[in-house]
Amino acid sequence: MNQNNIQPKFLNIYFTAGIPQLDDTTEIIKLIQDSGADMMEIGMPYSDPVADGPVISQAHELALNNGMTIEKLFSQLKSIKDEIRIPIILMGYINPVLSFGFENFCKECSESRISGLIIPDLPAIEFEKKYEKILKQYNLNFTFLVTPETSDERILYLDSLSSGFLYAVSSSSTTGNENAVLKNEDYLSRLASLPLKNPVMIGFGIKSKEDFENVTEKADGGIIGTAFVNILLQNRDWKTKAIDFIHSIKA
Repeated sequence: MNQNNIQPKFLNIYFTAGIPQLDDTTEIIKLIQDSGADMMEIGMPYSDPVADGPVISQAHELALNNGMTIEKLFSQLKSIKDEIRIPIILMGYINPVLSFGFENFCKECSESRISGLIIPDLPAIEFEKKYEKILKQYNLNFTFLVTPETSDERILYLDSLSSGFLYAVSSSSTTGNENAVLKNEDYLSRLASLPLKNPVMIGFGIKSKEDFENVTEKADGGIIGTAFVNILLQNRDWKTKAIDFIHSIKA
């Protein structure tokens, strides 16, 4: 195939709100956008992030210790909403959202230029019964996750409920797991063969341009979380390193 005919793949960067310092969130949003990412996910810190590995769990703990709350995050987002040009998705767990009030949360998202939500511990049946209508009312997408163990029938069902994209977890593990099987050929081929309505984004375990290219051969894009969060946590000069990292993936 001629290289010029290959569609560019979408790069989605995840980070946890409120790290390294409480008020760095808006600067990181602008940095991700200006460095060429196509979209981003912002993690809402939670005390029991069961789907996340040690790096992102550490980020949640730091953010909470820094004083990050949902209210504070919305305030930060509203302060730069006119500068936001790419989709921003909020990712988190259902309990803090319910404590905030689900409809109130969606209203705040709409007023903060948020495009959609990912809430991994919200069951699909609950979503259909209680929440889908509210999300549509506020024009918010909702993304479900699938794994290599998810049946074709279930993948099609979750795709039918999702909007924006379908999040395909590369392996059945927590985020950032060093032993994760990054490129499961059978699984990726199976996803590519299904008549899905949404673009497929592959996440969990992508650390480099090579990883990104490998997992997106048969998918529409990739999601990078742990590797990016690590830069924010480990480097005093995180701004330069974060920009260089995104450029290295998009180059």
